[in-house]
Amino acid sequence: MPESVGQVLAQHARRPPATPSRPRLLIAGAGGVLGGEVARRFIGSGRFSQVLVLLHEPMQVGLRGVTPLQVPAALQQRHGGTAGGAGPAWPEARADAAIVMFEPPRAFYERERAFWTPTPQVLPALAGWLRAAGVRDLLVLTPHQSGRLPQALQQGLANLDEAAVAALGFERVLLLRAASAPRADERLALLPRVARAMLGIFRYMIPTSQLPLRAVQLAQVAEAALALAPPGVHVLGPATLHAAAQGEAGPVLRAHFGLAEPAAMVA
Repeated sequence: MPESVGQVLAQHARRPPATPSRPRLLIAGAGGVLGGEVARRFIGSGRFSQVLVLLHEPMQVGLRGVTPLQVPAALQQRHGGTAGGAGPAWPEARADAAIVMFEPPRAFYERERAFWTPTPQVLPALAGWLRAAGVRDLLVLTPHQSGRLPQALQQGLANLDEAAVAALGFERVLLLRAASAPRADERLALLPRVARAMLGIFRYMIPTSQLPLRAVQLAQVAEAALALAPPGVHVLGPATLHAAAQGEAGPVLRAHFGLAEPAAMVA
């Protein structure tokens, strides 16, 4: 006997409400201090049903919801990778959002050696693969040394690679230009090292907003930026990141993105 409309509606009412499926996240560059902090924060946020972590060698992952994904050897170097043209294929993957970082793993952390870290030169090829894998939202943490990039470019696309990534059709692209301290080159001879040490006094003339942030601060701002950014390409320079890291990141980022404050917060 066919069910009446009333019976069908009653059965539907007794079913548990459908919960929206959570997105999937892919992380490239999970090693190093920054990569580890960003991965820890996003994995623990509970916002993602699955987190894919790129590796260059096999590693057992015991965290629930975290899936290792090995990059083929032909696409990788020790702390980076190359791809493009008609080269070898990238691995099969599906994700909704992706985070890319360039800080290499710390050599004295055994487990970090398995993480694959891209180089800035591989970003266009990596972004193309991510877009083909279904990624709609891309966040890239790009190190920026104060004084190396003109002020006009700190809030815009800095090179052709970034422009190529922005043109791939992502719904949202976030480029976070995190201020980084210049690395000392131990291969320099004695006199150049002495000269660098003497000139190092000028580092105290760098504005506070251009100084490097702690990894935990950058991870906090990155999480808020990925949650709040509207569709489009957004560049967050060191000054914006510094302001967002001083307290609640939400108000600073909403102002940067041109978003209105939530109704409950409006006086």
